[in-house]
Amino acid sequence: MKPAIDEIWGWLDQVPDPEIPVISVVDLGIVRDVQWVGDQLDVAVTPTYSGCPATRVIAMDIETALRDHGIANPRIRTRISPPWTTDWLSEKGRDRLREFGISPPRAAGGPDACPRCGSTDVEKISQFGSTPCKAHWRCRSCLEPFDYFKCI
Repeated sequence: MKPAIDEIWGWLDQVPDPEIPVISVVDLGIVRDVQWVGDQLDVAVTPTYSGCPATRVIAMDIETALRDHGIANPRIRTRISPPWTTDWLSEKGRDRLREFGISPPRAAGGPDACPRCGSTDVEKISQFGSTPCKAHWRCRSCLEPFDYFKCI
């Protein structure tokens, strides 16, 4: 008997992003579709950007999680259209980023507050952070540096 799609989404919600392990690939918004096509499970994944070095690792982690739950030959497809946007991050994912010390993206282009102390007195240090999808910022109040997840 095939597992229900809702159950499979729950399994995928346990697969961490390899670059930011406090957020799942589901909360990151990159798992776009899960469906049965005949007897084969088809999962569509949209990378955060076309050059994301973690794309292959994410596909392997998703496949491993599905195989661990008895799905014999899942098909993991990369879907690049429409392109991923930070609007696809879940609220739970945004909260987890903040708790981890990464400021979640905002449409206004820059963090609204320091994820550590909550101060709004922040400054950009570099457009490039620990990964290409993040920028490096610093809080002028607590003086702590932090990553800001760029809007895409």
